Amino acid sequence: MEIRFLGGTGEVGRSAILVNDSLLLDYGMLTGNPPQFPVDSVDPDAVVVSHGHLDHVGALPSLLSGDARPPIHWTPPTEELTRTLARDTLKLHGGTYDCPFTEAELERVAQVSNRHGYREPFEAAGHEVTFYNAGHIPGSAHVLVDDGETRLLYTADFHTGDQRLVAGTTARPDADVVICESTYSDVEHEDRAAVEERFVESVETTLWEGGSVVVPAFAIGRTQELLLVCEAHDIPCYVDGMGKRVTRMLRQYPEFVRDPDALRRATSHARFVTGRDGQRKRIVDQKAAVVTTSGMLSGGPAMTYIPAIRGHPTNKITMTGYQVEGTPGRDLLETGRAEIDGRIMPVSAQVEQYDFSAHADDDGLRSFLESYADASVLVNHGDDCAGFADDLRADGIDAAAPELGERLEV
Repeated sequence: MEIRFLGGTGEVGRSAILVNDSLLLDYGMLTGNPPQFPVDSVDPDAVVVSHGHLDHVGALPSLLSGDARPPIHWTPPTEELTRTLARDTLKLHGGTYDCPFTEAELERVAQVSNRHGYREPFEAAGHEVTFYNAGHIPGSAHVLVDDGETRLLYTADFHTGDQRLVAGTTARPDADVVICESTYSDVEHEDRAAVEERFVESVETTLWEGGSVVVPAFAIGRTQELLLVCEAHDIPCYVDGMGKRVTRMLRQYPEFVRDPDALRRATSHARFVTGRDGQRKRIVDQKAAVVTTSGMLSGGPAMTYIPAIRGHPTNKITMTGYQVEGTPGRDLLETGRAEIDGRIMPVSAQVEQYDFSAHADDDGLRSFLESYADASVLVNHGDDCAGFADDLRADGIDAAAPELGERLEV
């Protein structure tokens, strides 16, 4: 089996892996200014998608340019999420270099879509492929690829711990080679219950003191997780941005969430912002908790809420997800100021970070890889893939960190 890495090596973004020059696993983008896309041109016979996050699907419709029509294989939520993200990208960046596809290419996605459930083998570009629940977001999958000689497991993004929205992965299919993510390979996550308790106490304290809390959150996965937390602790909250649409959509796929009834209650508990008639300004004046995109402060309704609350130290901004270097969210955490709508703004409001990660930490990664002691491990999707590969080798694991564009025979 030949594997070529077109992105996601030594970075968190633009994941794209080509197997045997015919089967493409993911085709994402790296968030930034400007965004970056997978290297080189590619013309796969089929595409298999692990899950619906921008760093794994952000450039996907561009594969359908010209006469190219490779079939795309994914779970039902992943297709829905991919198309939602693509429409948002077109809305924000259509016709510029920041958007690598056109409206016509996006419309073709539905024509080549093939939906699959977990543990249901299917054929793609001459390979047998099987999805396993990865415990990351609804519909996320480990991808097992068998070419008749080698069994490759692409972990994609995964979590071994339970979240309110999805349960942690328990799948450990046999494999000869494992491509393993390493986003949090140098981190030990705080106990999830303890994180939730601190978050709830902080939000409740701010609201009691008369402040407002803006909760920047990724629309997919994180927004729903936080709505579940708010409902469980009876925190009054609003939800704004793309997360509204995603939340409604995920309720259509109860088999891909941990507790459909809890998600229904959380959806009813939250107040959905319409954005009409100055509603956002009134919400800030009401002193409320607002779960809103974007999670890295790179756009979305957060651009309205944060300027409105930034000047008063009673208010609070609670960052809840990974902040890519160079994004306003990362700048805010490190410097206390960030570029919002083209202006560098100092922020007097309190800024806090909570680890609601949907990725496995160092312990989770290692516990997962214990099942693959005899396999070769290729580390990707992390800021220090080489360092994690070194650590694995020191523990006796056959591990390496491929470089961008590298082609390997396994």
